[in-house]
This record gives sequence, C-alpha cells and structure tokens, in this order.
Amino acid sequence: MIEIKNIDIKFGGLQALDDVSFSVGKGEVVGLIGPNGAGKTTMMNIICGLYKPTEGTIDFEGTRITGLTSNKICH
Repeated sequence: MIEIKNIDIKFGGLQALDDVSFSVGKGEVVGLIGPNGAGKTTMMNIICGLYKPTEGTIDFEGTRITGLTSNKICH
C-alpha cells in the first residue's frame, strides 16, 4: 500500500500541488488523470523520489519514503 498525505510542492511562486492526499492498496489498479499542467507528472516525480515535496508525507508498505532518493526507494 502507498499512502500520500497532504502533499504540497512549490516551484518558485507557483503552487504545483496543494494538499493532495490519496492511497492505493496492494493489488489495486488506479489511474492518475487530469488536464495538462494539473500536476500528474509532478506527483509521480515526488513518489519516485525525483522531487521533494514542500509539505506532506509518503508511506510505502508502512515505511516513510518522503524525501528519499529514487535509488533508495528502489532498494
């Protein structure tokens, strides 16, 4: 299970994500949809460790992965 809680990220003065929360259970299949510029790629980059959120947490199978590098998340 992955749990995303209250994720915010800013790029300069631009608020790209504001208080985003959701969870995906083991075995669940979900889609992340929205218009251009909605923050889909930014959210995936945060989950993968390419970006660090300004606020919020990400837990994967009970382990806090917020702010870890992509290399550490993979291992």
